[in-house]
Amino acid sequence: MPNRLAAATSPYLLQHADNPIDWWEWSDEAFAEAARRDVPILLSVGYAACHWCHVMAHESFEDTDTAAQVNAGFVAIKVDREERPDIDAVYMAATQAMTGQGGWPMTCFLTPIGEPFHCGTYYPPTSRQGMPGFRQLLDAVTKAWREDGDRVRGAAGEIAARLSDNAAASLPPAPVDTDALDRAATALGAGFDSRYGGFGGAPKFPPSMALEFLLRHHERTGSDESLGHAYVTCERMARGGLYDQLAGGFSRYSVDGQWIVPHFEKMLYDNALLLRVYAHLARIAAAGSAGGPPIDTAALPRRVAEETAGFLLRDLRTPEGGFASALDADTDGVEGLTYAWTPSQLREVLGDEDGAWAADLLAVTPQGTFEHGSSTLQLLADPDDAERWERVRSALLGARDLRPQPGRDDKVVTAWNGMAVQALAEAGATLGHPEWVAAAAETADLLLTRHLVAGRLRRSSRDGKVGVAVGVLDDHGCLADGLLALHQATGEPRWLQAATDLLDVALEHFAVPDEPGAFFDTADDAEALLHRPRELTDNATPCGSSALASALLTASVLAADGGRYRDAAEAALRGAGTLAEKHPRFAGHWLTAAEAMVRGPLQVALVGAGEPAGAALLAHARHIAPGGTVVVPGEPDAPGVPLLADRPLVGGLPAAYVCRGFVCDRPVTTPEELTANLVLRP
Repeated sequence: MPNRLAAATSPYLLQHADNPIDWWEWSDEAFAEAARRDVPILLSVGYAACHWCHVMAHESFEDTDTAAQVNAGFVAIKVDREERPDIDAVYMAATQAMTGQGGWPMTCFLTPIGEPFHCGTYYPPTSRQGMPGFRQLLDAVTKAWREDGDRVRGAAGEIAARLSDNAAASLPPAPVDTDALDRAATALGAGFDSRYGGFGGAPKFPPSMALEFLLRHHERTGSDESLGHAYVTCERMARGGLYDQLAGGFSRYSVDGQWIVPHFEKMLYDNALLLRVYAHLARIAAAGSAGGPPIDTAALPRRVAEETAGFLLRDLRTPEGGFASALDADTDGVEGLTYAWTPSQLREVLGDEDGAWAADLLAVTPQGTFEHGSSTLQLLADPDDAERWERVRSALLGARDLRPQPGRDDKVVTAWNGMAVQALAEAGATLGHPEWVAAAAETADLLLTRHLVAGRLRRSSRDGKVGVAVGVLDDHGCLADGLLALHQATGEPRWLQAATDLLDVALEHFAVPDEPGAFFDTADDAEALLHRPRELTDNATPCGSSALASALLTASVLAADGGRYRDAAEAALRGAGTLAEKHPRFAGHWLTAAEAMVRGPLQVALVGAGEPAGAALLAHARHIAPGGTVVVPGEPDAPGVPLLADRPLVGGLPAAYVCRGFVCDRPVTTPEELTANLVLRP
C-alpha cells in the first residue's frame, strides 16, 4: 500500500512511495506528529539520480524489518534536495559540522522542533568498514532518546545555535579589481593539472565556472596561460569518458583524475554551464586572440557545444517546453549499464573490421577501463575517416538505444532551466543556431507562466503542475540572467521587463538588513527553518548570491534605472572579494561577473539590425565581443529597450554604439571599425 509520498510531485519522493516506511513529506503536520508521539524525526534527503540514495533505499528503506523499526520509533520525513534546497542547506551544514564531510543520501536525526542531534550520509544495513549498520544506529538513537532525552534535546539546541551563528557570519569585504582577478587566475593556475586538465585530483568535477572566468581573463589580459588552462581542460574532458561520445552531454564527474570513468548521472545544470563554456571557447578560438588570426582549434569546442545542445533538446526536453533535471546514474540498479562496451559488443553491432577500428578509436580494450571487462568510450584523437566515424557512431547509438535506459527525473527546476535558457540563448546567438534561441524562449515562457504564481517564483514543476516549494535566491538570479540573455539574443523588451521584475523581488525580499550586497538564500516571507541559509561559495552551480550579482550587473546597463542594480552588484562582489581571491575554485561565477564589471561591462547597441548590413554587423559583434559584453540589437528608439534610446542610424546605415561603463565611443558602421573599437583597444 503506498505511503504519503504517493501524492508528491517530486520524482525522488515518488521513488519511495511504495516503501514500507511510513514516509511523510516535510510539513508542520509531520513535526506535530513527532511531538505528539514524543519520538525523534528521521530526515532522509537525496535526489532522483543519486546512486547511493538508490543503494540505501534497496538495502534499508525497502526492507520490512527496518521499516517496522523506523515506523515504531520515529517520524520519517523524505526530502528532495533539488525541490527544497533550503532544507538541504540547513541540514547539510549540520552534517558537515558533525562529520567533517557531506553528501547524499543525507541522514539526520532531529528533535520534534527540527534541531539536529546526529547526522551522517549513507549507512549500510549492517556494520561495514567502520560504519555502523543502519538498524544498529536506529537502536542507538532510540535508546538515547528514551533514556537520556533531556541531554539529547539540550545538545541539539546548542548545535542549532552554533549553526545559526555560523550562517549569519560574513566575510570581510575586499575589492575585486584587476589586480585581484590576476591573482585569482594565478592561484587557479597553481592547482592546474597540466597533463589531464582540470584542477586537483580525483574525483574531478567539470570546473565550468572557473573555466568561464579563465576565458574572460584571457580576453581582458591576453594571458596565454589562462586560455591554455581552459582549452586543455575542455579538450581532455571532451575526449574522455566523462563526455558521451555517441549522444553528447557530460556526466556529473569523473571518479578518476583522467576523465575516463564517469559517475554516469547527467545533470541539466552541468550541461547548461558547459554548453556556455564550449560555445564561448569556440567563439574565442574562431575569432582569434586579441583580434589576431583564428586559432586552429575551434572545431572541437564548436562540435561539443552543438552536441551538448542537441543532448539537452533531445534527451532532457519535457513536453511542456522545459528541461528535466537529470538522467539517472543507474540503469536497472547497475551503474553504467547503458553506456559501457566490450570489444565483442562492438563487433556484434559493427562487424569485425569496423568493430576493431572502433575499439581502437574509442579505447575499448580487452581488459576494460570500467567494470567487468567493459570500457567507457573515449575519443582520444579525431578519427582519420570522418564519414566512417559518423556511420559507426550512428550504428552504436542505435544499438545503445535498444538497451535498458536510465531513469529520467523530469522535474523542471527554475534555476537550472534559467541556466539552460541563458546557455541556449547565448550559444544560439553566437554560433548561429536560431532554433536554440527559439527553444530558450519557449522555456522562458513556461517558467513565467507556470512557475510565477501571483508575482512570486516557485521552485519547480512536473508534468505542467507547479510545486508548492517557493523559489530561492538562485531561482531568481539564474532565471533573471537567462531572461537578460534572451533579451540580448532577440531584442524583445518583454524579457528585460520580466528579468527586472525578478531582480526587484530579490532586492526586496532576500537582502540582508543593514548589510549592502548581502543576500539570504530564502525570502523574508518564506517558511522559517532553523536559520536562513546564506551560501557564498560556487559549487556545482552558482550560489544564489553570485547568480544574482551577475544578473544585477547585466541589468545595470540594460535597464533605464540601472544605477541601483549596479550599486547592489558592486556591493555583492566586494562581499565575496576575499573568497574570490583566496579560494578561486569555489568562486568561479563571482570572478566571471567581476571580469565583466571591470570592463564596464562593455556594451554594444546595434541599431538597424533588421537590414542585411545590420545583421552582418550584429553577427560580427557577437563573434568578436569579449565574454560579458552586453549586445542588444533593434531599431532606433525601440520601445522598452533603453540601450537603443537616442541612438539613430548613421548616414542612413546600421550602426554599432560601443560603451564602456558610462563612456561611449563614436558609432561605427563597418565590421573593421567595430573590431578596432571593441577588441583592439586596450
